[in-house]
Amino acid sequence: MKSIGIILAGGNNNRIGRLSDKRAIAALPVAGSYRAIDFTLSNMSNSRVSKVAVLPQFNARSLNEHLSSSKWWDFGRKQGGLYVFTPTVTKNNNSWYQGTADALYQNIDFLKKSHEPYVIIATGDGVYKMDYGKVLEAHIAKNADITVVYTTLKDTDDDLTRFGVLKLDENERIVEFEEKPLVASSNNVSIGVYVIRRRHLIEILERCAREDRHDFVQDVLVRYRNVRKIYGYKLDTYWRNIATVDSYFKTNMDFLKKDVRDYFFKQYPDVYSKVDDLPPAKYNTGAEVKNSIISSGCIVNGKVENSIIFKDVYIGNNCTIKNSIILNDVYIGDDSYIEKCIVESRDTLRPGTNYVGTDDEVKIVIEKNVRYIL
Repeated sequence: MKSIGIILAGGNNNRIGRLSDKRAIAALPVAGSYRAIDFTLSNMSNSRVSKVAVLPQFNARSLNEHLSSSKWWDFGRKQGGLYVFTPTVTKNNNSWYQGTADALYQNIDFLKKSHEPYVIIATGDGVYKMDYGKVLEAHIAKNADITVVYTTLKDTDDDLTRFGVLKLDENERIVEFEEKPLVASSNNVSIGVYVIRRRHLIEILERCAREDRHDFVQDVLVRYRNVRKIYGYKLDTYWRNIATVDSYFKTNMDFLKKDVRDYFFKQYPDVYSKVDDLPPAKYNTGAEVKNSIISSGCIVNGKVENSIIFKDVYIGNNCTIKNSIILNDVYIGDDSYIEKCIVESRDTLRPGTNYVGTDDEVKIVIEKNVRYIL
């Protein structure tokens, strides 16, 4: 059964701190060579969803640049394709997206002009693999009005109170839905993926607009849970949300585990991303690398251990990088020591720099020294 995809990539979360000052959360680098949105886009492509709209808002420039060519995810086609709909001033509207439901409503013409009977809505800040076609099959089999994909987390996996928490009956119908509760009453959390019939979605969005309601979770899922047939669909495989500094750090560090790397990068289906024309990483005399991911374009002269080094990074002589994430295009001067840190992209660290995070908190390093005078 054909469907269209909509990726909500407009969220701005203070919990991710300064990492979202220059980019949307969906554009955050993950696993050395990817962006967070690559996982959702790849899921859409691998699920044979041929028409996908991305709805960005805050700090959208980096995300727009990443999506400038749709061919990487196989959306370069005559029928369907990849669309990017940023907030637009029109005769009838001059506001930004005021919430997820409002973002969908402001692009309701896209829904009305499509002919596919179903819509798959997904957020752009999750790292996971999923066949949305199986969710759609379950949705049709149960004659559901809305299907919500959820997973079960341990208390130690993440802060459950930052998600939508679900309770389900024996038939997987959702009987309770709490959005970001003060105390989580269940370990079942929504991963932000929904399936709904297109005409049904249009009807709900128009009603929300008339009633000045803007949030899809609060004003649709929570409000309609006892009125509409809203079912859950469980995802049993790896899933992480990266919308906090701690979860972003842990998600990247998970890729240092062989089973996680193999699951995403060696098992079908593949994860796709925009490819840069960079040379392979270069290891000079004195380089020592243990259990790390070193991306293309990097030059390593020092010691790297349990770390992820993104593209185009220079690591100077006698440097030590431990348990850290170094984002794209960073220059680290000689004799520097970095441990349990996230170094922001395009930073220049002077020789002899020393940054160490704590057991309880990852340190975000942002330095804007002038590189050419070093």
